[in-house]
Amino acid sequence: MNFTRWSARLPGTQRRAARGTEGSVPAARGEYARQLGHLIDKAAEAAEAAEAAEAARTAESTEPDEVPALEDFSVRELLGRLPGLVALVYGPEHRIAYVNDAYAAAFGPRPAGATVADTCPEAEELGLLPLMDQVMRSGKPRTVKSRRTQDGGSYTVTCLPVDSPHLDGGGVLVHAADVTDHAEAAERLRTSERRHRETAVTLQRSLLPQDLEQPDDLRIAATYQPGGTDAAVGGDWYDVITLGAGRTALVIGDVMGRGVRAAAVMGQLRTAVRAYARLDLPPHEVLQLLDGLAAEIDASQIATCVYAIHDPSEGKLVYASAGHLPILVRDEDGSVRRAEDPTGPPLGTGGWLHTSGSIALPPGSTAVLYTDGLVERRREDIDEGVAALARALSGASGTPQVVCDRLLRSLGVTAEHDDDVAVLVVQHPSRKGADAELFHNAALELLGGVEAAPRARAFASGVLSSWRFPVELRDLGVLATSELVANSLQHGTPPMRLRLRRTDRRLIIEVTDGDDHLPRRRRAETEDEAGRGISIIATIASSWGSRRTPGGGKAVWCEFALPDQPA
Repeated sequence: MNFTRWSARLPGTQRRAARGTEGSVPAARGEYARQLGHLIDKAAEAAEAAEAAEAARTAESTEPDEVPALEDFSVRELLGRLPGLVALVYGPEHRIAYVNDAYAAAFGPRPAGATVADTCPEAEELGLLPLMDQVMRSGKPRTVKSRRTQDGGSYTVTCLPVDSPHLDGGGVLVHAADVTDHAEAAERLRTSERRHRETAVTLQRSLLPQDLEQPDDLRIAATYQPGGTDAAVGGDWYDVITLGAGRTALVIGDVMGRGVRAAAVMGQLRTAVRAYARLDLPPHEVLQLLDGLAAEIDASQIATCVYAIHDPSEGKLVYASAGHLPILVRDEDGSVRRAEDPTGPPLGTGGWLHTSGSIALPPGSTAVLYTDGLVERRREDIDEGVAALARALSGASGTPQVVCDRLLRSLGVTAEHDDDVAVLVVQHPSRKGADAELFHNAALELLGGVEAAPRARAFASGVLSSWRFPVELRDLGVLATSELVANSLQHGTPPMRLRLRRTDRRLIIEVTDGDDHLPRRRRAETEDEAGRGISIIATIASSWGSRRTPGGGKAVWCEFALPDQPA
């Protein structure tokens, strides 16, 4: 501190100067004080000037005359202290000029002047020799990421071209970063994701039907293709459910989620569909029940679904759709039709009354139900995908499984596809010759009162005899016809109708009437004169059931399995 500079500003000095100006001090003494103050002020000014000059000289002495060149710095010492692995090679043979301490600690010391090929096995493991050749030819840096050595280490290596005034062709600076920890963490993550995906795929496949039911009148095949390794498994599913009396339910759906959770939700929905199908409800009522259940299972996940019923006596598919893609039907001549509305919102949204529609499925036609993974592509409208599927279906012939495979190939679905795909192909074959003789239908309108019963028995006896059934089966068929017609005459209302149908595997007897009260099996007491009809049917037939018909009324049916060699 320059005390002289600060003394002029001391409070005592200012007070003494002030008292001298007030005249309270003798004249001689006051004059002395004024002279002393003047000397102090002069000294302070001189000190300030000296300090300013000293500061100027200091600034001039520290200002550089010129900026130092890079060569003036100790680059070699800096490279040696870098945490990365650094090596400098030169010439077309890639001889070693320098390795830093980190490189020597990782791979061992390397003699100067030796070639990389002879003394650096790690360069071969990391694939650096061709990389260094490329750098020297192009003069541009090259990088390889996460290369593994035999000792288990992983490195990301960058090779940069360097010039030297003493060498022709220059050299290559190799900088390697040890990324072993990152590589191991990434591998653990990939392993975990792979196991999670395998678990989801296993669960998904186990929840799908292992063996599709094959109805008498239809030929069916299905396929499920999980997304590639980079895609999480979704909740696509399909099912085929035989309802009795020759009717078949066809289902396909897609849970809008990924992984094990989506597969679990899918399994619950598929189980619920099978349970609701046993009630033999119309398609829209099945979807109405599923809609409420989907919201209860998981409100955060929604699902699309198509539920369709095929009745061979009607020759069409009656369906209901909850936000799903349209069914496509290929006719025998190759033309393709698309099922139109109605289509409701996806399951789980609630507040919507679903309705049923229909599309013809005559003999010789093929129907395709599918999920969006088959037709949806990025940067492409989904209608274009559906149109591409229709074109592929138009030219696809053969068995249902062949059609499945051709559609997947035509739409470019491979093992690395980015989404799950489920496809259900349903064919209504056109039968000719001896095969056609195994499929027959016969029907009788039940007019009048109690006299309709003997006419029905006579009609059934004649039809079953013409179909060359064994005597025992004819008698059982006539007995079942009598009981069903009697039940309808007693409890039903007109119009009434008897229908007989034979396939290559079963005899089906069905009676419809205008009353919607469904019969149930009950135990009749000894003294009861009625109530045994359904019990008799259940005893003699392979299976029986009842359902409400769409126009009001009901249908009661039973089936008899045919012997392997009919008489």
